[in-house]
Amino acid sequence: MEFCSFYSTPYYCVVNVKPNVIQKCVISNQTMFSRLKERRLCSGLDVYSVEKNRKRRSCTVTSVKGVDSVVDSSLLNESYNTDVVDGKVGTEGVTSRGRSVPKVMIPSLPSEAKGDAVAVIDSCLWEWKPKLNVHYEKSGCQNVNSAPILFLPGFGVGSFHYEKQLKDLGRDNRIWALDFIGQGKSLPSEDPTSRSKRLDESEGDGNNALWGLGDEVEPWAKELVYSIDLWREQVRYFIEEVIKEPVYIVGNSLGGYVALYFAAYYPQLVKGVTLLNATPFWGFLPNPVRSPRLSRLFPWAGTFPLPSNIRKLTELVWQKISAPESIAEVLKQVYADHTTKVDKVFSSILEVTEHPAAAASLASIMFAPQGQLNFKEALTGCRMNNVPVCLIYGKEDPWVTPIWGLQVKRQFPEAPYYQISPAGHCPHDEVPEIVNFLLRGWIRNVESDSSVALPLLDYPESVEYDVVKELEFVRQGVKKSAKVQFYGSMTSQWERLSMFLKSRFQDGVYSP
Repeated sequence: MEFCSFYSTPYYCVVNVKPNVIQKCVISNQTMFSRLKERRLCSGLDVYSVEKNRKRRSCTVTSVKGVDSVVDSSLLNESYNTDVVDGKVGTEGVTSRGRSVPKVMIPSLPSEAKGDAVAVIDSCLWEWKPKLNVHYEKSGCQNVNSAPILFLPGFGVGSFHYEKQLKDLGRDNRIWALDFIGQGKSLPSEDPTSRSKRLDESEGDGNNALWGLGDEVEPWAKELVYSIDLWREQVRYFIEEVIKEPVYIVGNSLGGYVALYFAAYYPQLVKGVTLLNATPFWGFLPNPVRSPRLSRLFPWAGTFPLPSNIRKLTELVWQKISAPESIAEVLKQVYADHTTKVDKVFSSILEVTEHPAAAASLASIMFAPQGQLNFKEALTGCRMNNVPVCLIYGKEDPWVTPIWGLQVKRQFPEAPYYQISPAGHCPHDEVPEIVNFLLRGWIRNVESDSSVALPLLDYPESVEYDVVKELEFVRQGVKKSAKVQFYGSMTSQWERLSMFLKSRFQDGVYSP
């Protein structure tokens, strides 16, 4: 008795065995197999029975007669991937121990050097509050009937991190990417504090080049704290006043948390949420609305002016983390493929660190209170309000490891989950070809009410089953590829954990 594993669609195939030849054919769909537990097939003079195991998504092939005399028994110890049994590929994709991974060529990013059409990016400012201008970039505004997409950045970066989405997806869709208040180019236009004579006498001139380190707050900044609640409201007003219609929101890292948090509060403004290695937690201090008694134990929570000890700490820490070598080291950590060009990202981050308000803004962000909902509660809110969610995670992320993505999938099993390898914390910048391909496909699926199959799947009904494919693309004349694992809704968490642990201990062999 041998087993033939199936990694994808609800269309099952069986083995037609002849001497030294293996062929495949589709014999039934899911409905038919649910009615017929066993079916007999003839191949030459030999008869084989095939039984489908629903829980394991496999079929059992048993020789009924004469198999040892006419067929090499090793032929039965093979796995047959149903991604390549639609009659178009023949016997391809048949390899030992189920290691075959179908290859799919996907579009490359458009190249201006080659004369490809590239969406034009416009850099804009939107005045939200006094002294607080929101910087954002947009593309594809001429695509008036297309789906609007809003990108939210991770911590320490800004809209510049989505240049590859703005240029590519902007050819077909309307795209916006904004900088959170206190980050990127959305820093205040004036110093939120001033220095009193008392401070000058006690500390001398200090570092007057840095804003926000004074001991007296300006009237317009009295309530200012760079918190996740502030960013939630920033996104709300941006959608209502600038985009003026519900949008698809895509967020990386911190941006993923804000996207989910926002969607839980304002589902009427959201068509869907895509999480790109979303951080599952944010903030250290208790939220005053959620935990009023506990929050009173912390007299300062990110507001201006900063306490004296925090001002001194900020100056010391800022000298270290804003240094070019520190920025380069962080980028090296979060990108799995070190051949990825990050020159533009590096220079853009360095430019932000040179703004006089950047250091104090960092202090406010780090000491700001948590949100009124934690990540799990925000995810529950989205599910209760039927907000579509898609998960796209880089497998080699050293910060948000695959375990976190699997936990989201467990809580939201109907959310499609794509795991890309190799890719780190910022898959949209490291493998933008794949992320853009998946985003386009997922939005088509949502817009069609699931009548169009999700990316990598052959049929809309295939969402229950795991699929692994190798996506190939050309970048600067060189063919590159990455494996993408789609996790179906029928695979148990124990099976996924087993797959993950197995992949960690196997060298040189891919395991989903």
